[in-house]
Amino acid sequence: MAEPSFYIGVIGNVISVLVFLSPVETFWKIVKRKSTEEYKSLPYICTLLGSSLWTYYGIVTPGEYLVSTVNGFGSLVEIIYVSLFLFYAPRHLKLNTIVVVALLNVFFPIAAIAATRSAFKDEKMRSQSMGFICAGLNIIMYGSPLSAMKTVVTTKSVKYMPFWLSFFLFLNGAIWAVYASLQHDVFLLVPNGLGFVFGTIQLILYGIYRNAKPAGLSNCSSEIAADEEEGLTSRAPLLS
Repeated sequence: MAEPSFYIGVIGNVISVLVFLSPVETFWKIVKRKSTEEYKSLPYICTLLGSSLWTYYGIVTPGEYLVSTVNGFGSLVEIIYVSLFLFYAPRHLKLNTIVVVALLNVFFPIAAIAATRSAFKDEKMRSQSMGFICAGLNIIMYGSPLSAMKTVVTTKSVKYMPFWLSFFLFLNGAIWAVYASLQHDVFLLVPNGLGFVFGTIQLILYGIYRNAKPAGLSNCSSEIAADEEEGLTSRAPLLS
């Protein structure tokens, strides 16, 4: 009979897949309009970076194949997002985006993997060093949920923090935190525990401000801000 962590991990995979697919509507808009307009590529580039490194972590860490499967899927999805962004980005942004992609999605992962493999001969040390890198990146990426919460409080509007994104951040963090606890994996537990805490705070803020009179950004700005929040939700999450 499978361990409880397996069933929890499968549920986490399903939820993480939904989070990875949440920006589909945003990219459908980009394809229809044939322009990235004011959307930013960095959320998707960062998610691709995190997903690729977590995939490697799941491969080199015994018993963490559920981590590698969901983040492998996420990497493929994010590659599609980034490719679409490069294709439809204005000419003046395309070169800068290519440089950032090359640095964060090609050079950095290769350098991180090469460094851990050359610095440590023991597989456990390699796994732990990669886990430390992945967890550190995820914690940094939580700047997006924090920024979203600040915007909600400032504008008194939840337009900039869609309910379902907050809900999935909460649920995804909770499920993977439980999985990490059962696996005794501190590198998964810390970032996903933070995701659970931030998701809880976002849901509380949503309850407080959902009927409040908004003040501040225009409708266009709110649409873009909400869509960009989709791009970084997995951040913290798929940090599975």
